[in-house]
Amino acid sequence: MNSVRPRMTSAQRREQLLQVARGLFAERGFDQTAVEEIAARAEVSKPVVYEHFGGKEGIYAVIVDREVRLLTTTLIAALTAGGHPKVIVERTALALLDYIEEHEDGFRILVRDSPVAQATGTFSSLIGDVASQVEHLLEAQFAQIGLDPQEAHIYAPMLVGMIALSGQYWLDHRVPSKEQVAAHLVNLSWNGLRGLKPHPQLTSAID
Repeated sequence: MNSVRPRMTSAQRREQLLQVARGLFAERGFDQTAVEEIAARAEVSKPVVYEHFGGKEGIYAVIVDREVRLLTTTLIAALTAGGHPKVIVERTALALLDYIEEHEDGFRILVRDSPVAQATGTFSSLIGDVASQVEHLLEAQFAQIGLDPQEAHIYAPMLVGMIALSGQYWLDHRVPSKEQVAAHLVNLSWNGLRGLKPHPQLTSAID
């Protein structure tokens, strides 16, 4: 006797479509994923996808927004939990690597460019949000060691970008361990920050 699967509620169907599309976007990218594939993998008709999201762009936008909010919340929580600045950098690097390990599909989607990505829903905008938090921390540290706090806004995106790009590298290689990657990031960033000069110049500009 064939068993009849219970009918999904609208909310359950919407979530199923999001999870199916998330996997496809991570695997193939936005351009190479079709509504037909999303529908087929979810075992529904194309009109069901359009009914819930209005098309591929709509479902993609929801997925990106979810991932941006999740990763932003994760990183800002690590940054604002307090402690020694070196520990904060270490904790933030590990938070990003933890996110990559636990949400690989989401991170792959975030770091891909898409024609429907908006200025408020891209990986670069996320880096900007996190950098603004780092800037406040650097301002205080700069003041303590005699550097111009107003220059912290230059160094904040450099620091966050370095961590983010290292995360992209680790996503594909997974060696060394995330703990070792975090330790190397802290080694470069912290020791580099400690040795900052108040008025740096390019070597070629020095007579």
